[in-house]
Amino acid sequence: MNKKIKFSTDKPTCNCGVFGIEGNDNDLPLTTYFGLHALQHRGQEASGIAKAFTGFDGKTEFLTHKAFGLVSDVFANSSIIQTNETNYKMAIGHNRYSTFGATDSRNNIQPFVVNYRNGNLAIAHNGNLTNAKYLRKKLENDGAIFQTTSDSEVLLHLIARSKQKNQIDQIREAVEEIEGAFSLIIMTDDKLIGARDINGVRPLCLGKKGDSYIIASETCALDINSAEYIRDIEPGEILVIDKSNSDSKELNSFMLNKKEQVKHCIFEYIYFSRPDSKIFGASVDKIRRKLGKNLALNHPVIDPDGDKVIVMSVPDSSNTAAIGYQNQLEKSGIPSKLEIGLIRSHYIGRTFILPAQKKREVGVRIKFNTVKGVIENRTIVIIDDSIVRGTTSKQLINLIKEANPKSIHIRITSPPIYFPCYYGMDFPSKEELIANKFGSIEEIREYLGVDSLEYMTENELLDSMIDHAPNDFCTACFTGKYPIPIKDLE
Repeated sequence: MNKKIKFSTDKPTCNCGVFGIEGNDNDLPLTTYFGLHALQHRGQEASGIAKAFTGFDGKTEFLTHKAFGLVSDVFANSSIIQTNETNYKMAIGHNRYSTFGATDSRNNIQPFVVNYRNGNLAIAHNGNLTNAKYLRKKLENDGAIFQTTSDSEVLLHLIARSKQKNQIDQIREAVEEIEGAFSLIIMTDDKLIGARDINGVRPLCLGKKGDSYIIASETCALDINSAEYIRDIEPGEILVIDKSNSDSKELNSFMLNKKEQVKHCIFEYIYFSRPDSKIFGASVDKIRRKLGKNLALNHPVIDPDGDKVIVMSVPDSSNTAAIGYQNQLEKSGIPSKLEIGLIRSHYIGRTFILPAQKKREVGVRIKFNTVKGVIENRTIVIIDDSIVRGTTSKQLINLIKEANPKSIHIRITSPPIYFPCYYGMDFPSKEELIANKFGSIEEIREYLGVDSLEYMTENELLDSMIDHAPNDFCTACFTGKYPIPIKDLE
């Protein structure tokens, strides 16, 4: 019997990417579509776009299209991105990963759109609220009816129930009440709003294309639209692009009352963000090269016969770090060569149809194949960003062994992952993490069947964060030290 199998990359997943644009351009939904294309890596479960336009009666109307699937599939036959209308005002978009193992429904796909006493409201959220269950129970006790199981819907209810008269004050009051990690884009009838939590866990930036302002998760979503990067939305900032005056627009910035030390998610640099993006004020590419450099300085591999060490990445997230690693080996006088030893198929989705009994036989072959001439009789160093469960890594090592290398060594650009994340990364349970299954790195090495395995230490990792202080980052998944209280666990 054929079954639909969910393909696991054995990597942490980020829950979403967000994009928003305002202006008087009939290309606004299409620009949003391209922005979501660039942010596809942040969410591959589902996608949606909501656009605001002036109706025949002169009032603002919202139209939404969303569905499960990749961006190109969701909007393949959708009229929402057509450019034959000229009365668009704004558009926001969202790419989503569902929580691992959770029952999902179309109701959970964002942007969420509602109509309340002050008009239309749409929201796109990246991150996780740590007091969502607490607030949801409180709201339900007050009579609120929820349509989704998403933590993001809590914010809509808080805004709608606010006693404030002014809509911006309603949003400010609601954002003050939520806790955790959030990079938000909110669209009203005449305003586009970007907001970030006080710790700045997830990225969010401001750009401009012509006369239109753009808010997006990463700068790569600006680049695809030939837009200019202006700055990041600051931690604890609510930025309002006000279009209520038909002759002009204003940018107003408000800061949340509470202030905290920034705690950027360090995995944004290690794995999530695209290398061509600039996040948290620094180039992802430069930091990943520095990760590779420090990995080589502290964890080099030398061929016992003096031959060149073959450095190869697990594509694509480790490509840049592998370049930094090999460059530093050469600078250190260690003969080495950077090679493409693994070929990754880019045409596999997150699910594939396969007879169930064949799943174990095929394994990583669905996604990877080796270049045998590169690997045979060579000392191989595999650069990867993380090992989560270890199941895919073990299958990958078995695949590489078939090419008859002299030896296999793994170097990881992060410390072992011991703890779950509550701020927007989707890790498996603590018990499923390979670092907790085994008592030591040596036991993990034996399980994977490699000649050596070494991880970066926390200090080596933080030393690689260019233009940042070491305490600017959340490293809870490595240390268990959670910088933001998790009220939902109390």
